[in-house]
Amino acid sequence: MMRPRLHDALGWLLAGVISLAPLPALAQDYGGSPPEAEEAADDGKKDAVEKKKKRGLGSAPIVDQRTSRKLGETIEHIQSERWAEARKILDRFRMRALNALERAKVYQLKGIVAANGYSDYAAAREAFEAAVAENALTPSEHAEQRFQIAQLYMAEQRWGDVVRELKRYMGMVESPNSTTYYLLAIAHYQNKAHDEALPNAIKAIELSTSPQESWLQLLLALRLTKKQYAEAVPVLEQLVRHHPKKLYWMQLSTVHGALGSYEEALIPLQLAYEQGFLTTSSEYNRLAQLLLYLDLPYRAALVMQAGFERGVVEQEAKAYELLSNSWIAARNFDEASAPLAKAAQLAEGGDLFVRLAQVMIQREKWTEAASALEQALAKGSLKSPGEAKLLMGIAHYSQKQPGQAQRWFAQAQKHKDTRAEASNWLIYIARELASQAG
Repeated sequence: MMRPRLHDALGWLLAGVISLAPLPALAQDYGGSPPEAEEAADDGKKDAVEKKKKRGLGSAPIVDQRTSRKLGETIEHIQSERWAEARKILDRFRMRALNALERAKVYQLKGIVAANGYSDYAAAREAFEAAVAENALTPSEHAEQRFQIAQLYMAEQRWGDVVRELKRYMGMVESPNSTTYYLLAIAHYQNKAHDEALPNAIKAIELSTSPQESWLQLLLALRLTKKQYAEAVPVLEQLVRHHPKKLYWMQLSTVHGALGSYEEALIPLQLAYEQGFLTTSSEYNRLAQLLLYLDLPYRAALVMQAGFERGVVEQEAKAYELLSNSWIAARNFDEASAPLAKAAQLAEGGDLFVRLAQVMIQREKWTEAASALEQALAKGSLKSPGEAKLLMGIAHYSQKQPGQAQRWFAQAQKHKDTRAEASNWLIYIARELASQAG
């Protein structure tokens, strides 16, 4: 398992959102030449400092040449990921013999080795804090160190500490960049402080000329969590424009649906379909239902038909019923009958057989209508048994079978919802038979 790298700056945690590299700066400070074999004598170092003071070079601490070489060798080991060798050199330093700047540089390198080489983030933080405590770093170095301490807290998911350190860092720099606001938003979000996270997420994107996908994802998550659907739309539009993934097309459609903008909801869903992103039965059903709702039944039928042909749409009653309903709404009864028959066979109750009989009656296929009604009554669990019996009477009457029609109308007359219509049919047939007899 690869260890996270501090100079990758949370790439392992937040998909590479920032890039900080302290090592090149340190290498420039110290050079890369190997150290001399012997240790520098403490009193020799003091003499060198005193001589520089006398020459008017000031009292600010400096890194002497021998210490610089040792630090340079350490950096070479770090850059080659020879962590044990780097640690060995750092552990040999006699810290009390060093000046404040030298100690700060040693602590910095110890922190880098602890974090990058051993994933010991607590030790790395202690080392960086010790570097800052020497008060020898420049203001920019101090600020950078605070930022790295915040990163280490992120590695440990100590979000409250991340917030504190980032705010300290922001107080040290004139204009915090977009990355800083994004990381602060992440920390607040992980702390479930969504009200604090939102303005920082917005600021991060405002400051960025090309916000990364993860930044937009965070802002979207905050908008959706707070049910700010209208505000989520432009975020999703950015995502589908720059990162056209299925998830974002589907979310954009869903958000428009939540806002009641069903025509707007159709557009991304249709585009997702055309790009081949729809891969589940429920997604095909959703698109067809939306098309049907928007009075586009022919397109709905084609979507469902394609879903069946591609083996995506599951062969279940509701799916076949949706295909049939789409064809019926498109006034194509010939195409509607086959899927409706399959739906009726798969359904638990007999109501879809009644629906199939209605389609057959519409096509004046009386025998097929009567057959469908027989299956409906045999399957049972009908919402209106009277309607099935009434339609059976009509089917037989249309086949010039008035006697059988009368028996079915008589049964339909026993049901409250079909009593009046069945009675009218019985009266009509009786008059017709009387007329024929006279």
